[in-house]
Amino acid sequence: MKVKDCMCQNVCCVKPETNIYEVAKLMNENHIGCIPVCDDNNCVCGILTDRDILLRTVACDKDAKNTTASEIMSTNVCTCKQDDDMVNAENKMSNYQIRRLPVCDENNHVIGILTLGDLAQNDTELGKQEVCTTINNICDCNTGKNNE
Repeated sequence: MKVKDCMCQNVCCVKPETNIYEVAKLMNENHIGCIPVCDDNNCVCGILTDRDILLRTVACDKDAKNTTASEIMSTNVCTCKQDDDMVNAENKMSNYQIRRLPVCDENNHVIGILTLGDLAQNDTELGKQEVCTTINNICDCNTGKNNE
């Protein structure tokens, strides 16, 4: 199975200069917890999660209307391609403990996103045990890149 068979294609993106208040409103309106940050060429340059907003803005007592996405986004974003095999995408998510993986074309333009929910919805095709293992590895604080 390919990434394009599982990913969500309707992806909201924001620019680096977008203020966090607007990012949070967009997340709320679209019922999402993650937004890729893209430059003027729609190339991914960062990613923001609802957790980033909470920990890097609210908990730091920053003004959401005067803090931009570029100030709190995660950079060096791990991505995959739509024609990648799902096994490879799951391994990437598992190894780097990534819950949401932007899908980019050959020019690094965001064209989709692969989430834990997408894995769960396709667990029959992907293999229930494999999906459970991936989710366990992503959520396990004792494994992965962050604990090497």
